[in-house]
Amino acid sequence: MLTEPFPRNMRLSLPLLLLLLGVWAIPEGFGDRAPLTATAPQLDDEEKYSAHMPAHLRCDACRAVAYQMWQHLAKAEAKLHTPQGHQELSESVYTDILDRSCSQTWQDYGVREVNKVKRLTGPGLSDGPQPSVSVMITGGPWPTRLSTTCLHYLGEFGEDQIYEAHQQGQGALKALLCEGPWGACSEKAPVTRAEL
Repeated sequence: MLTEPFPRNMRLSLPLLLLLLGVWAIPEGFGDRAPLTATAPQLDDEEKYSAHMPAHLRCDACRAVAYQMWQHLAKAEAKLHTPQGHQELSESVYTDILDRSCSQTWQDYGVREVNKVKRLTGPGLSDGPQPSVSVMITGGPWPTRLSTTCLHYLGEFGEDQIYEAHQQGQGALKALLCEGPWGACSEKAPVTRAEL
């Protein structure tokens, strides 16, 4: 004989019941709001298969590299703060940190489409308004391309010059790597540059 109106395994919590009833009561699910949709960016052959960072994504890649280098160095410096003040990292320490910043997994980065333009996205790359819903493609060739780009900048500028720029601030490091006359974010950067 059943003594309860509903068996224990058939009970719905009051909030869940109200939620279910509320959704059914709203025509079209959410009233007059447009349904949210998002599609993955359609990658061309270069974006899918090239070993190099595509030219239209090099500025974003440079900004991501500058951000990661700055973050890694700043974290190491934060550990050195003493009551006497800030201490500089030794050459062997900042060289090792910069190498590690390039050899990280880069898994937080990927490509998404913003206003019909493909952009790299990830830590240090949020500019302006972001779409409410978007699809980001991660993994694949992107981590290797970012690591290669990072190593390219290490070779081009050297650890000493990069650490010097870092000590002047995040903007100075980004300017050194990305905004020089031939930098990836410069309007003068030729399309025929050596591949990164």
